[in-house]
Amino acid sequence: MGQLEGALAVVTGGSQGIGYAIAERFVAEGADVVITGRRKDVLDGAVAALGPRVTGVPGDAASLDDLDTLMATVAGLGRPVDVLVANAGGGGEAPLAQMTPELFDAVTDLNIRGTFFTVQKALPLLAEAARVVLVSSISGSNGDPDHATYNASKAAVRSFARTMTNDLRGRAIRVNALSPGPTMSAGFSDFVGGEEGVRRIAAAVPLGRIGAPAEVAAAALFLASTESSFVAGTELVVDGGMSQV
Repeated sequence: MGQLEGALAVVTGGSQGIGYAIAERFVAEGADVVITGRRKDVLDGAVAALGPRVTGVPGDAASLDDLDTLMATVAGLGRPVDVLVANAGGGGEAPLAQMTPELFDAVTDLNIRGTFFTVQKALPLLAEAARVVLVSSISGSNGDPDHATYNASKAAVRSFARTMTNDLRGRAIRVNALSPGPTMSAGFSDFVGGEEGVRRIAAAVPLGRIGAPAEVAAAALFLASTESSFVAGTELVVDGGMSQV
């Protein structure tokens, strides 16, 4: 029997990358999973690959209307949500002097506003003692140049795990943050400048390599299962020691 046998899980941004790996692991552990994605073609492909226990709902976590559509779909399943993973995030960046209000809003709307309202709108659907996993990043704790907005947005996600744990203590709902480091998901190599960028970053990781999405998914499973039954309000860092030593 899997660690999530019979559970209903919702994973935003679950059509590719880390979100897809989390959905894939949850299905392998016995869960029924609802995933979202902004690109319907990619979402449809993910649902086909993950199998009949996965439902796809197109949508953007930065859109409150799309979040309402997601929750209406989940409510229509007629069962409470045992696990919510607010994974959708990302956004562009610009140096401090070149940051525009439009780009600033796009990043914070997705990472801060989207994460907050994903949880808020799911509240009526969450089971007692549900598990909520907020996907942050080690960027929330560092000062990488030219990434001020993204870094701050991920720090906010980590902060949500603390406050929401207190806000939801009456329902015994555990909220934790999951903070990946460099992870070889789709587009990572291009994002860091190709093979040379990958080698440079890998050299900065004490374990000497880039992480795999499945490794982040394993950490998400821990936070989503009863194995972490006395873990709440914390941050689980999955970065090969990069930000820790």
